[in-house]
Amino acid sequence: MSSSPQHSASVSRGFSPADAEDLALYREKFRRRLPESLDELHGPTQGVVELPLHLAWSGMTSYDMSKPRQRMGLYRTVLHEGLRDDLPRYLNRDLLLQLWPVLRTLVGRTVRAVWEDAFPQLASRTRAAA
Repeated sequence: MSSSPQHSASVSRGFSPADAEDLALYREKFRRRLPESLDELHGPTQGVVELPLHLAWSGMTSYDMSKPRQRMGLYRTVLHEGLRDDLPRYLNRDLLLQLWPVLRTLVGRTVRAVWEDAFPQLASRTRAAA
C-alpha cells in the first residue's frame, strides 16, 4: 500500500484502502499515456478523422472536424481510450488548449486531474475562460 498524499486523501474521503489503491492504479493508467509535452500533439485540425477500433470500440468511428460536437467527441474519446502513440496522432496542441475549458467538463474526473496536473497550461486556460 502506498502512503502517498493521494492515497491518504482517498482513504479520508471514505474509500476503503482497496478502493483507494484501485483509484491510484486507474490514475496511473492515464498518467503513463501522457506525452512529455503538449508540443508533441500534432493531430489534425480539419477534415474527417477515422479512429481505429481500439479507440472507437463503441459508437462513432468517423469525426468531421468542422462540426464542433464531433470534434469534441473525438477529443473525449481519444483522451479516455487513446494509448501513448494515439495522443500525438489524433490530438492537436492548439485545439486541445482551445477546447479544454469545455472539454474538461466532458471527461471523467481522473482524466481531467491527470491532464491538468501534468500540464498546468490546461488549468490556466480554464481559469482564463472563467
